[in-house]
Amino acid sequence: YVKWLSAKTGQTYRLPSEAEWEYAARAGTSTPFAFGERITTAQANFNGSTGYNGSAAGEFRDKSIPVASFAPNAFGLHDMHGNLWEWVQDNWHDDYKKAPTDGTAWETNDGSQERVARGGSWDNSPLFLRSAYRAMANETDKNFFYGFRVVRVP
Repeated sequence: YVKWLSAKTGQTYRLPSEAEWEYAARAGTSTPFAFGERITTAQANFNGSTGYNGSAAGEFRDKSIPVASFAPNAFGLHDMHGNLWEWVQDNWHDDYKKAPTDGTAWETNDGSQERVARGGSWDNSPLFLRSAYRAMANETDKNFFYGFRVVRVP
């Protein structure tokens, strides 16, 4: 998609690195969510059958919903928590040892097809929506839990 978009617009687009994604999701905070220590189904789309860190249970919509259905974070970005897992450019690594320190994507791997997905989906409990949570997913996985956001290269 990013190759097509870049060709169509004459601009360069790519997936964000894992570091860029987390920076954007946190929006200047150090809390589990850009909104603070807790998250509710009035702030994001997730399986609200259980709460997180003392928050009350809420709605379970059982599907993805239109982008920008909730207020943006402090950086003006919508849906960084929940709705769909978002692919990032990085290959999966079990830890951050030897990871780039400049925010670029860590694209070296052992030949596996495992990638990183961030943000959680509409079907996940709030634990999986935390800014720091990362999931391993095979790059060939295609289902209704995954989406992506793009970065335009200046």
